[in-house]
Amino acid sequence: MGKSTGVRAQQADQTRARILQAAITVFTRDGYSGGRIEKISAEAESNDRMIYYYFGSKEKLFVKVLEHTYEQFNRAESLLSLDPSTPVQTLRQLVAFVWDYYVSHPEFVAILSIENLHKGKHARQSGELRRLSGEAVGVLRPIIDAGQAQGLFRQDLDIKHVYLMIASLCYFYNSNLHTLSSFLGQDMAAEGERTDWLAFIQDLVMRGVAKAPQTPQV
Repeated sequence: MGKSTGVRAQQADQTRARILQAAITVFTRDGYSGGRIEKISAEAESNDRMIYYYFGSKEKLFVKVLEHTYEQFNRAESLLSLDPSTPVQTLRQLVAFVWDYYVSHPEFVAILSIENLHKGKHARQSGELRRLSGEAVGVLRPIIDAGQAQGLFRQDLDIKHVYLMIASLCYFYNSNLHTLSSFLGQDMAAEGERTDWLAFIQDLVMRGVAKAPQTPQV
């Protein structure tokens, strides 16, 4: 009995995971409105009934998609070897991680863009996003604290502002990649363009947090 129960539980977890991944694929490709249940069940090689059984509704499924995409980001970030004792190098490393994650996970950018089009109504239904955002912002705190303790970073920094600066500099480029390429007449997805932008935003973030040099008394 116990073994068969364990197998069924494992199969249920696999079905849920397959539906969730299918939902990410479909919502990323077709948006929330176009991401119909029948498309998701076809992508998952499942059926509509299983989606309703495990998630309740399309709206609740999208809430889980949001939570999952943030959870995956936090999990990848937690694997970094961040050394707060070298705050300048470590902050540059963190900026590079966020940038590279956005570049290599376009579904993350797409899901966030979709949710903003819907004015965050699904995010407000989540009981997990506040915890997940706290984890993301919390990664910065020991780095900033160390930089301030070493006299390298400004004392008046708001940790939330530093987080927003990094997130916005990485997100905007990727969420507007195609329109920026047309508007500026350059392929912003080209490796050289992306490399140059990463170097620029790393320097920009460091300038934003750096303690201003003392002006010598005359």
